[in-house]
Amino acid sequence: MRDGKKRNFRQAFNHLVPVDPEKTWKILEDAIDEIYNQNVSSLSYEDLHRNAYNMVLHNFGDKLYSGVVSSITSHLKEIADSMEIVQGPIFLENLIYKWTEHNKAVQLIRDILMYMERTYLKNTHKPLLHELGLNLWRENVIYSEKIQTRLRDKFLGLVHRERGGDVINRGLMRSLTKMLMDLCPSVYQENFEKPFLDESADFYRAESQQCIEHFNCGEYLKKAEKRLNEEIERVSNYLDVKTEAKIVSLVEKEMIESHIERLVHMENSGLVSMIMDDDKLEDLSRMYTLFGKLPNGHTIIRDVMTSHIRETGKDLVMDQERLKDPVNFVQDLLNKTDRVDKIISLAFNNDKAFQNAINSSFSYFINLNPRLPEFISLFVDEKIRNGLKTDKEVDIETVFDKVMILFRYLEEKDIFEKYYKQHLARRLLLGKTFSEDAERSFIVKLKMECGHQFTSKLEGMLSDIKTSQHTMQRFNAAMSGAQLTDCPSLSVQILTTGCWPTQSSPSCSLPLEILKVCDKFKNFYLGTHMGRKLTWQTHMGTAVLSATFGNVQKELIVSTYQMSILYLFNYVNRVSFKQIECATKIPSSDLKRVKIGTAVSEKESEKEMQETRLRVEGDRRHEIESAIVRVMKSRRVLDYNSIVTEVTNLLQSRFLPNPTVIKKRIESLIEREYLERDKSDMRFYRYLA
Repeated sequence: MRDGKKRNFRQAFNHLVPVDPEKTWKILEDAIDEIYNQNVSSLSYEDLHRNAYNMVLHNFGDKLYSGVVSSITSHLKEIADSMEIVQGPIFLENLIYKWTEHNKAVQLIRDILMYMERTYLKNTHKPLLHELGLNLWRENVIYSEKIQTRLRDKFLGLVHRERGGDVINRGLMRSLTKMLMDLCPSVYQENFEKPFLDESADFYRAESQQCIEHFNCGEYLKKAEKRLNEEIERVSNYLDVKTEAKIVSLVEKEMIESHIERLVHMENSGLVSMIMDDDKLEDLSRMYTLFGKLPNGHTIIRDVMTSHIRETGKDLVMDQERLKDPVNFVQDLLNKTDRVDKIISLAFNNDKAFQNAINSSFSYFINLNPRLPEFISLFVDEKIRNGLKTDKEVDIETVFDKVMILFRYLEEKDIFEKYYKQHLARRLLLGKTFSEDAERSFIVKLKMECGHQFTSKLEGMLSDIKTSQHTMQRFNAAMSGAQLTDCPSLSVQILTTGCWPTQSSPSCSLPLEILKVCDKFKNFYLGTHMGRKLTWQTHMGTAVLSATFGNVQKELIVSTYQMSILYLFNYVNRVSFKQIECATKIPSSDLKRVKIGTAVSEKESEKEMQETRLRVEGDRRHEIESAIVRVMKSRRVLDYNSIVTEVTNLLQSRFLPNPTVIKKRIESLIEREYLERDKSDMRFYRYLA
């Protein structure tokens, strides 16, 4: 029974129904006509599929395939002819409609010829029906002389209208792009993308030339940004995604790169004008973003910006009128750094390359004026003494942070240290510090920047003041009331030699009342600190005098020198310079500089500045020699260039040593037998233990 069923199955499978190829194809051809005529309700897909199956089975696949190609081609030519008479805006809509109906027709034909597609087409490596439908549409419709040019012109015309502000049917444009891409990416590229890019280049070339003549820089950049965003939006709405990079590059070239130099240097609105106007940060940010898309865009901005900063900075630091007021001068510098920092952070996205270029520019012009270290110290001195009374909204820590920015630019940090030590000493000795915490805070910032060695003496000065306060408390407690009743009140600051900016200067002749109480303190101090030596630094002291001018009582805060001079007028009404010199024993050079009423730090005179410079140069010689010895002790043998490099690296946190000075110090160390030239190679130096 099983064998019988099996035999019947084979007989049914092998049974061949006779086929008349002409008659069968005619049936299928008529069906294709009905499909393209959208009259498919009367078709029997089962019968049509069976007819197509039998033709392939009886080896009439070639006839079936060629007939299908011929039939579809005929219908597509009719479509192309019908499109010729379509005029106006409905041309593109009609084309998309015909394209949609063609795809539906091909899908129905595929359903009928499914067996041919699975067997005959795969075996003969001919295009499948879907691909065949695309190829035939491309060749007979899209590449038709009647359609190809009109399609391109209509497409580009709609884009042009949209650029002009008109609203177009983006859905239609999206369908057209999809049709071209479905046919083949090359069809889209050749028939639309290339003409689109060529037309866009002409459009933006003309528009940019017109805009550059009538717009200022900020307005032009807004226009360029708007056009770029429009093109990106256009691609996202109805063009192929790969077109975006090409059209964006084209707009950047025509609207920005072609006019970049003119935009940057545009009079009254270019880069320099934007930098000087606090309200142009948005325009600067736009320029940074747009120029950043070009190969050298940011470089051009950096070069112009740094050139401007160097020129204006040089004018600022060399302006003699501004230099007359060191505090306001430094405030102007801080305002300049604030403005530039604001641009870098808000407009240039904290770009490190820009930050480095700005740092280099500030370092250049700040070090053009040798008085900057002194002026920065005077600025800090004024802020610490007054405690920001004029601007309560600004925190002292914020001011210190800004000052540290200027400090980092200084190459001669050791000169700043010298002046800061003098000003700090004056504040501490006069009691002019509004906050000890502020003093320590700034010293901590210096320590973090330059290391412990840079601030060790400054910290020692603060420690001495604290220790002196405790010492005076013990002295006053030790002295009975009777012992100090007839004496002026005395406050002594015990200064550690080496920490303070003391100079060898003979003590002046103090009034007898002052000498008595000074001797009492000296005896007390030496009695409790065996082996120590006290040297009175009268040129660093101060005094509070009670003076009577007619019927008016006044208190005068003066230096010790001034006190000794004023004390003479208790006995005479007029006294000569020579008499003052003999009575007070104040050195003539110091006496000439004494001014009654001066109790704050002031800008040094030219002569005083030269003296400070000479002292700094002397300190530098010792530091350079010490650095050379440290380097040679660790390396033993080095050539001259290597010594210069390593010594510079060691000392650059304080100052930049001159190679000529380094060479002189090397020669000095050779004379003193710390170093010697290598006997086998005179280019090298050898350390002598």
